[in-house]
Amino acid sequence: MAMVLLATLFSLLLATQFNVGACTGSKNIFILAGQSNMAGRGGVSGGKWDGNVPPECQRKSSIVRLSAQLRWEQAHEPLHADIDVGKTCGVGPGMAFANEVLRARGSGFGVLGLVPCAVGGTRIGEWARGTRLYNELVRRATESVRDGGVIRAVLWYQGESDTVNRVDAEGYKGNFERLVMDLRCDLKNPNLPVIQVALASGEGQFVDVVRKGQLDVKLGNVKCVDAKGLHLKEDHLHLTPYLRSTWGSS
Repeated sequence: MAMVLLATLFSLLLATQFNVGACTGSKNIFILAGQSNMAGRGGVSGGKWDGNVPPECQRKSSIVRLSAQLRWEQAHEPLHADIDVGKTCGVGPGMAFANEVLRARGSGFGVLGLVPCAVGGTRIGEWARGTRLYNELVRRATESVRDGGVIRAVLWYQGESDTVNRVDAEGYKGNFERLVMDLRCDLKNPNLPVIQVALASGEGQFVDVVRKGQLDVKLGNVKCVDAKGLHLKEDHLHLTPYLRSTWGSS
C-alpha cells in the first residue's frame, strides 16, 4: 500500500541519515505536520471513513499520540481525527511509520510518541511563523516534551495546495526553508531533523514547480522522500491505503 511504502521510506531515512538513538527512559517523539495526505484520507469516500485499518497501522501499547486536549493516549487510526476537524480523516502514514520504526529498532526503542498537527487544504504560507497553524504546532511540540521525552524529527507532507498558483509554487522552497529555520529556533533545537515528502499529486498545474523546490532544499538535517509513483485514490490527489503502487518505476 502507498501509505506503508511511504512510512517505510520515512523509517529508512531516519535510520540511515540521522543519528537517532533510543530514548528508553521516556518518549521518542515525532511531529506529523502538513496537509491532507499527512492527516490521512485513506479509506475515505463520500465524506465517510470505511473503518478499515491495515495490519501495518494497528495500535500498539508502545505507540501513543498527543490528543487535541494535550493528553497522551494510545494512538490509533484515524490519527488526526481531533486535529483536522474540518474534514473526514482516515488512514495516514503516521501509524504505519511508528510501527515500522518499532519493527526495525526492536523493543529497546522505548515508547514512540506521535504529535499530529496536519490540517488538510492548507498552503505553506498558512504555516509561516506567527500564523495559527504554526503557533499550534509549536505549542503542541513544546507540550509533548513537558514531562520528558525527545523530539526526534518532524515529518512534513504538504504542498498540494501550493500547486494552484505559480507564485506560491515558485516560492515554495524559500517558504519551506524559512519554516524549518523558524521551527528550529522556536523549539530550541538547531539540528532538528526534518523529513519532507516530494509531492505525488497536487490541486493545480504547478506540481513539478513545487516538486523542484522540495527536491532542491539543501538545509542540513533535512531529507526528502519522493512520493512520485505512489498509487493515488480516484480523486488523483490522496494516497490510497491499499496494496497497489508503482513506486520505484522509471
